[in-house]
Amino acid sequence: MSTTTPPSPPPLPLTRTSVQAAHALIKPYIHETPLLTSHSLNTIASTPSSSSSANPTLRLHFKCENLQRIGAFKARGAFHALQRLLSTTTPEILRSNGGVTTHSSGNHAQALALAARTANIPAHIVMPSISSPAKIAATRSYGANIIFSGSTSSEREAVVSEVIAKTGAVLIPPYDHPDIILGQGTAALELQTQFQSQNPSSRTLNAIITPCGGGGLLSGTALACEGTNIKVFGAEPSFQDADDARRAFYSATGERISSVKTLTIADGLRTPVGEIPWSIIRGRKLVEGMYAVTEDQIRAALRLVYERMKLVVEPSAVVPLAVALYNEDFRAMVEREGGDEGWDLGIILTGGNVSLDTLGTLFTQ
Repeated sequence: MSTTTPPSPPPLPLTRTSVQAAHALIKPYIHETPLLTSHSLNTIASTPSSSSSANPTLRLHFKCENLQRIGAFKARGAFHALQRLLSTTTPEILRSNGGVTTHSSGNHAQALALAARTANIPAHIVMPSISSPAKIAATRSYGANIIFSGSTSSEREAVVSEVIAKTGAVLIPPYDHPDIILGQGTAALELQTQFQSQNPSSRTLNAIITPCGGGGLLSGTALACEGTNIKVFGAEPSFQDADDARRAFYSATGERISSVKTLTIADGLRTPVGEIPWSIIRGRKLVEGMYAVTEDQIRAALRLVYERMKLVVEPSAVVPLAVALYNEDFRAMVEREGGDEGWDLGIILTGGNVSLDTLGTLFTQ
């Protein structure tokens, strides 16, 4: 292990301009994933569940990050953070210092493993022992060294600290880092451009809704939409208090909830929102609202994406769709604000890393 500490790149301002710069930096390493629509899902979303239910008009636009490299949007943040690090050091110095490390339940683990392999740098990935076998196997396939931990954020971080002490590896966090946030925001940036290209008339994108776990994607989306008049919303599972960001968002103090322990089927969202994302989401008030849905609603949305859109997605990816279809508070708000014209709503389908065995279990519960 070298005694030379790789220099950190100077921090970038958390702005839309920085998201645009991030996109230019990572463009050679990522896919521009498609933006798809579904007439049948628009019809379902625009139909009230009962005579007394909200009746919004919704046109849904799906940003398919399940078709991104490693099967999830996390490739964006990982490549951005690593390329930023390499702007101030070299792969040789990083290798001599033990490479890079992180903690993740799966998608950021795979993303950093791929980004590190691309630069021929070792990656030490701390994963909760309850992570899905498919995500563990995929992370290993990119050449990463996997170390298991407990499931809570504090347990993961403790093991990461041990890895850093032992190897000297540089930490690239899964969400609580400016470079990660800016990289994740590039998905929403592409979504805006693609929407404009597909809808050259006077129609505008009204809002984007994303899942919220650690908050990297949601806060990055908020930055990408700042100054555009596009509203941004977050979606969470409610099972076992997984909706920490929603509860904190509407609390009197707005204080971040720092610990979450849940076994929601949306396994990518089993983590509390990070400090930096929270400063954007709540502190800067760049997110309009937070909404939560049940496990059954997540399953119903998952089934619809499979059966109507023929897309392979994981449960975490459809939480925003579940909000659009089933959360009466959200639907009433869209009906109220959208009126007869309704809303064009962007939904980021965040990933598709799920095994067939897991899918079978989900739909038999």
